[in-house]
Amino acid sequence: MIKFNTPAKLNGTQLRAELNAAGVKIASTSGAVMIDGNGDLWLDIATKDETKAKPIVDAHIGIDNVIEPTVEEKLASVGLTIEDLKVALGL
Repeated sequence: MIKFNTPAKLNGTQLRAELNAAGVKIASTSGAVMIDGNGDLWLDIATKDETKAKPIVDAHIGIDNVIEPTVEEKLASVGLTIEDLKVALGL
């Protein structure tokens, strides 16, 4: 494990993909990218790849992969439809 400065916005899956694309081998497990109690970023990479990984980590801007569900999906999660909602609201 090698310590790096933690990017302001981190997406571990994205960072692993960026490192792998640059030829820095890192496992796809969640433990390969860790933030410790001090806020330091630790990567499970080979020592020989540290200098190659540093500019990648420094330039990393994590993108949230959270997709907000639609109204229809939210209603479906509780067994309702748009029509059910309209009836309940008297529309």
